[in-house]
Amino acid sequence: MKIAKVTALLLCFALLGGLMAACGEDTPEVSGEESYENGKDIEDGEEEKTENDADVDNAMEFRDLTAAQLLSEMGAGWNLGNTLDARGQANGTPEQQERAWGNPTTTPEMIQLLVDTGFRTLRVPVTWQVWIGEAPDFIINEAWMDRVQEVVDYGIDSGLYVILNLHHERWHFPSEDNYETAKAQLIAVWAQIAERFGGYSERLIFEGMNEPRMTGTDYEWRGGTEEAREVINKWNEAFVETVRASGGNNERRWLMVTTHAAASFEPQITDFRMPEGENIAVSIHQYLPHGFALNPRSSNDEFDRDNTAHTRDIDSMFERLYDRFVSQGIPVIIGEMGSINKNNLEARVNATRHYTELAASHGIPCLWWDNGINERNPDRRDEEAFGIMDRRNLEWWHPEIAQAMVDAFN
Repeated sequence: MKIAKVTALLLCFALLGGLMAACGEDTPEVSGEESYENGKDIEDGEEEKTENDADVDNAMEFRDLTAAQLLSEMGAGWNLGNTLDARGQANGTPEQQERAWGNPTTTPEMIQLLVDTGFRTLRVPVTWQVWIGEAPDFIINEAWMDRVQEVVDYGIDSGLYVILNLHHERWHFPSEDNYETAKAQLIAVWAQIAERFGGYSERLIFEGMNEPRMTGTDYEWRGGTEEAREVINKWNEAFVETVRASGGNNERRWLMVTTHAAASFEPQITDFRMPEGENIAVSIHQYLPHGFALNPRSSNDEFDRDNTAHTRDIDSMFERLYDRFVSQGIPVIIGEMGSINKNNLEARVNATRHYTELAASHGIPCLWWDNGINERNPDRRDEEAFGIMDRRNLEWWHPEIAQAMVDAFN
């Protein structure tokens, strides 16, 4: 980064409240193995609250953080991918749906491994559509909501930041024809989520949509159309208004909104419009360099930090994010990044270091996308092996990658 930009960035963070202020504010941690009941254990002789009472009384202390404080505390993160976001029919229990794509049931011990390694943020991707009732109320299945809350609590109780989102939803195709219908469902779903989690602390962050895009068209991964990008802007605004109107801690909760396909290219970021209000960050997903990091059919499996041909895509992305957002005081969170396993561990570690160290220098937290797949099935040419955690054995398949991420932010 150029010296002028470093200076501008420091001034920007100073105006936001100062990065160092975060260092003196610690939040007590609760073991992930303890049960959660309104943030405390039930004392002997105390009447146990009903579930409805718990929803009303689960208010936690909420710290008002500046953007610089929040982003500094979030640091390195990890995605619980291909789990609560599994698509399909809700024919069984929530736990069966959770295992539908081959990953085991999530446990507090998995989340504790993140904490023990030094990760500070957990993203919980959730596909709601198979558990949502019909219009106009779009009521979310209670058992599914309970399981989502249980997993969120694993992260909160462990002292992590937790990002909760809408993931793999197929009903919000961004077009004017679909705008009102999808907006009604978006509002209904987020109103219910906001009500359930309204008392949670600042460590719970809501992300309105995951990679909304023109699925199945030539524009899906090519920036969308001007119409699609504007529809997404309006849905972002509806999401923010819905959460804020739900009251409680949601009036101040940090929210994440996104561009078309969560991309960081032009014209996605130039046509993006930030909703009005405070405590809002931009969500970006970017796997770079594309052939190396994301394309399983590409033979590109090398990454040398001294080779500008390898680093330029990452470098130019952070230049764009700085110019469009960071320099303007707009927080950015990279909710998904990573590289697939091509039996090239050293190159993956080098790429991870380069990516996350640049992100940290710009004050941008990064979260690794982990879908639980470590090695590609040779019969599935398009399979993306992003897994770095062996969830069944509670250890890292690739501890070097995990450590590279943590070191970049520590």
